[in-house]
Amino acid sequence: MKTLIVVAHPNLNDSKVNASWLKELTKYPEEFYVHNLYDAEEQGEFNILEEQKLVEKYDKLILQFPIYWFNCPPLMKKWLDEVFLAGWAYGDNNRMKNRVVGLIITAGIKENSYERFGKYKYTLQEILLPFQVTFNYMEANYKGFYAFYGAEHESTDSRIKNSLPEMLKFIRKI
Repeated sequence: MKTLIVVAHPNLNDSKVNASWLKELTKYPEEFYVHNLYDAEEQGEFNILEEQKLVEKYDKLILQFPIYWFNCPPLMKKWLDEVFLAGWAYGDNNRMKNRVVGLIITAGIKENSYERFGKYKYTLQEILLPFQVTFNYMEANYKGFYAFYGAEHESTDSRIKNSLPEMLKFIRKI
């Protein structure tokens, strides 16, 4: 079954890495369906039932986004809050139970800034713990994340090109 890739990037037209990842993912329509939240939101609202039906069609869910103030972009958070409701995403009639979930993310800064003794004092894994806890609460099968570090100043064509097979490998193996 195909994998649903839910994307939230507030400046996708200016993105190098995320835009390249999306371009690569769309080369494999038999494997991946890309759902851009900025295209899905109509007049500031999501069609919750349609969003839930979309998620239900796939066994695997990947959230793609840039780290934004040490979290996901606001639209991704809004989508999670509005779509993943009690009685659908957890509790009775749990539709997220056992669904495979992962993250593919870009971090604007270098990996060594995300270390215990680095600039931010926390690893990216620690910063992303709320996602893991949320998906565990839903009884989903959280598989971690793939990250591209240094996206802000080190997004060279060769680094981006080298990230494509790694990103695809992460998605395909989970």
